Amino acid sequence: MHVDAVVIGLGPGGEEVAGRLADAGLDVVGVDHRLVGGECPYWGCIPSKTVVRGADLVAEGHRIPGMAGTAMVCADWRPVARNIREVTGDWNDKAAVDRLVSRGGRFLRGTGRLTAPDEVTVEDPDGGETILRASRAIVIATGTEPAAPPIPGLAGTPYWTNREALETEGAPTSLIVLGGGAVGLELGQGFSRFGTAVTVVEAAPRLVPMEEPEADELLMRILTADGLAVHTGAKVVAVRHDDGGFTAECERGERFTAERLLVATGRRSNLGRVGVGVLGIDPDARVMPVDERMRVVSASGSTPGVWALGDITGKGAFTHVSLYQADLVINGVLGRGGPPARYHALPRVTFTDPEIGAVGLTEAQARERGLEVRAALTDIARSTRGRIHRTGNQGFVKLVADTREGVLVGATSAGPTGGEVLGALAVAVHARVPLSDLTQMIWAYPTFHRAIGEAIRQLSA
Repeated sequence: MHVDAVVIGLGPGGEEVAGRLADAGLDVVGVDHRLVGGECPYWGCIPSKTVVRGADLVAEGHRIPGMAGTAMVCADWRPVARNIREVTGDWNDKAAVDRLVSRGGRFLRGTGRLTAPDEVTVEDPDGGETILRASRAIVIATGTEPAAPPIPGLAGTPYWTNREALETEGAPTSLIVLGGGAVGLELGQGFSRFGTAVTVVEAAPRLVPMEEPEADELLMRILTADGLAVHTGAKVVAVRHDDGGFTAECERGERFTAERLLVATGRRSNLGRVGVGVLGIDPDARVMPVDERMRVVSASGSTPGVWALGDITGKGAFTHVSLYQADLVINGVLGRGGPPARYHALPRVTFTDPEIGAVGLTEAQARERGLEVRAALTDIARSTRGRIHRTGNQGFVKLVADTREGVLVGATSAGPTGGEVLGALAVAVHARVPLSDLTQMIWAYPTFHRAIGEAIRQLSA
């Protein structure tokens, strides 16, 4: 079958590319062996934030005494499970497939792999094959999948990944969470608020290890107060499963037991399955090499007509990164030009309570790059809005400035609405707004945003 473009993998970015190329009049075939839409709408961002929303409501109910009267809160997972089924369409992608087809695209359910630089062979669930030849573009957007560490005894046990955790109809009585990153902490805190005894085990010295150390300190304090048992610097060396549940043994001697085990230690790509060897790419590579316009790059240079986007590029495993890269791919395929990729102001949010929003570099990363760094920190709880909030008000704003250039290169906004407050900081870092301009801004009173103004004053002092 001869077509204009083939998109392998229809997660958020791949679906966006396929749909918009079809809008532009191209003959496009999208290929995926899983659900159209990818991890985010079915087992990632959307259902996990449904858990977070329910858990936050439970926590707010417990904060009523001393603030607004009395309350009895009876947490119940069943509405959460029902809401997850609703937002995921009961894990059915018919609406997404219909949306692509209505725009003029075509869809093949199956596993796509490159069999030539301009050819994709699709194996359908019944073992049949369809060969697609693309005259203008092949776009690889196959994403990543949950990765389990090589811990003795783990393989073959009924451990959870984010997928099983979000499909469960009931909160377990107890849960061990391997991994103290965003997925592990969001789900761990969520289950804890529905009555699960949660133990978080992180091998690194601190939680959310890619973020500021102040974020770790805040989360350790909050999660412990929430009733979670949190262990950092704890490497699990053995796992057992029997009728009594799971046992995890650590290198330094701790032993944890629970009904369920959630593995949230990271994700992996599988480039070999995509057939990237025909492009001169190492099938065992962890990420797909791309240039600043998302064109695949082999050892001999860019590969004409082949683009990649999303998790497999290693630029950030976030839906918003995939959608950003989709714009670049579309511009390239349609010959529109446009600016190259820039990741200096990459925003990310860990949706714990408090939320941890961050953009750009941490203070340590900025110093490692040899920048002239000055940092400032303000305490949300001590702000006017924090005092009004009274309970559930802990957080901070941290700014990282390059004093030579006079701009912000990174920022963290932690607090009740940390992810929303981050928006202003993301604009400042992205646009390299001069600190001299930021000092003249008027920040609405009394908002959490005013903590940004206080931190800017510290930088300018």
